[in-house]
Amino acid sequence: MASIGRNDPCPCGSGKRAKQCCFRLGTRTAIEASPSDTYFTSAEQLWRQGRTEDALASMRQGLALRPDFGGGQANLGLMLHELGRRGEAIPCMKTAAALEPDLAWVHANLGNMLYGERDFAGSVESYRRAIALSPDDIDVYVYLGNALKECADADSAIDCYRKVLAIRPDDANVHLSLGDALLAQGDLDGAIASLRTAHRLAPDAADAQSALLFVMNIHPAYSAAERYVEARRYGQVVAARARPYTAWSVDPFLPAQMPHRRLRVGLLSGDLRAHPVGYAIENLLAQLDATRIELVAFPTQLQEDELTRRIRPRFASWQGIAELGDDAAAATIHAAAIDVLVDLSGHTTNNRLPVLAWKPAPIQVSWLGYFATTGVPGVDYLLADPTSVPQSERAQFTETLHYLPATRLCFSPPRADDAIAPSPAPVEANGYVTFGSFQSALKLNDAVIATWSEVLRTLPTARLRLQNGQMRFPASRAHVLDRLARAGIDAGRVSFFGTGSRDDYLLAHRDVDMILDTFPYPGATTTCEALWMGVPTLTIEGDTLASRQGASLLLCVGLDDWIARDRADYVARAVAHSRDIAALSALRLSLRTRALRSPLFDTATFARNLEDALFTMWRQWAAKGGHRATENA
Repeated sequence: MASIGRNDPCPCGSGKRAKQCCFRLGTRTAIEASPSDTYFTSAEQLWRQGRTEDALASMRQGLALRPDFGGGQANLGLMLHELGRRGEAIPCMKTAAALEPDLAWVHANLGNMLYGERDFAGSVESYRRAIALSPDDIDVYVYLGNALKECADADSAIDCYRKVLAIRPDDANVHLSLGDALLAQGDLDGAIASLRTAHRLAPDAADAQSALLFVMNIHPAYSAAERYVEARRYGQVVAARARPYTAWSVDPFLPAQMPHRRLRVGLLSGDLRAHPVGYAIENLLAQLDATRIELVAFPTQLQEDELTRRIRPRFASWQGIAELGDDAAAATIHAAAIDVLVDLSGHTTNNRLPVLAWKPAPIQVSWLGYFATTGVPGVDYLLADPTSVPQSERAQFTETLHYLPATRLCFSPPRADDAIAPSPAPVEANGYVTFGSFQSALKLNDAVIATWSEVLRTLPTARLRLQNGQMRFPASRAHVLDRLARAGIDAGRVSFFGTGSRDDYLLAHRDVDMILDTFPYPGATTTCEALWMGVPTLTIEGDTLASRQGASLLLCVGLDDWIARDRADYVARAVAHSRDIAALSALRLSLRTRALRSPLFDTATFARNLEDALFTMWRQWAAKGGHRATENA
């Protein structure tokens, strides 16, 4: 959760901020090494004056005379990186590291740059070199822990964080990072303890409390009431730091006054890419009526990919806020004159929920990426459906619930060609049932594993296939194997697979007869993808939006008999479905057609329902008068 920020301590150990320290350190080295050469001194002076291009030119002139001077190469890399020219910066820093292999700060900064470009394995190597040269620079252990965590080496990341905490036990950010690593390891209790410590040490910081809320929704021991109380506390923290807008430069029209005005809708998300959220909205964006809805994107992180490039033309404007503080991000959204702002993240990675407390749009909605209340004042609505949130459970939310017909989610199906067509049930060829789980390992709590153990004990020939990103790494596999063994599951009955391309992932369903869902945090996108591939999911109907999501999806496609009431019913249904091979095989070959005819895959109808919901919210607000001024209260 913690990342390398511009105002974090510099990895060189000087105690100064990372934004400036290493540039100054490197320039001092240059001046001392060549006192008669004024180019490096001039570069620093020009940089301080804001004459960045002149500074770069002076630095390059100096390096033309001394191309083998590593300190100058490093400074040039830092300048380019500060200007956002990361593609040019990293080669400079790599050259510096080769020329000056004994400068710890060079390796540390190269690690920072590689981390920022998501080359986590490369950043691990650079941080380790920096630590070998300067083992007392404790901040580098934090950065190394972050990189190891991204490589799914949670055990090594935990060791790094605990080394830091032995010296700085009151560092809230490190407790936050430790909590994230423990979560990745599946230690939910340890994660919650670390996150509570982080919150106690920094009660005005929202990150630890947001992470805590996410973990509480995964942990089976916490009730909806406890989660609600914690969400309200989070809302109070972010509200205390915000100055909410009370006026907006929008037209509070009524239908009779301006029937043809489009609604300007902002999407706030860190997942407008190859991610479950990105997959969910891709086809939906194409179905939205451009004569009714005008879209503006506010991505909260820098990473983009092919899916980003495909959906970007659907937006009238694309305004990144990843590098803006909460006040500046709120001002950006407010200046865009958004009518309805839809947050797609909730308390998940890269969320910017504190921005919503500033109320940059007159109507703000939580949808899609999170399955519980945000707790944030200023989030007016949460989109639900009658199955996921029965009327009796409305009190679990600080938001007003707006119900969509049939389902709150709609799945964008992958391409339907022969390469990913559903296949016959593998039990027919194997002679035994193969259960599958494609969920993140952090959802595999002790209750889930114990329940799976009961299923496998009852079906002694059955197998289990676990596939997720964490299973690419030996340490993660070993950790899960140990937990399975303690629950009585023989390692010989379990196979592990990491993730590859999306097509490879979909093809993996050909080796699975049915999916065993996790609880209390079931699958959403994974369940839809399995349905697309003809594989049913067995789920438990819980008592919260998050825990009822599987039931909502399966009801949409008429799989009522795949919804269990509790763990005992879950085991019984798993056994019964496994023994009725004829029914399992028939369902396998008909499920995609059934799913495509259901509301879950009907993106055209869902788009109309979503548009109508947004317009209903708007008309209710406009009928109350609205605001057209632009001053911030």
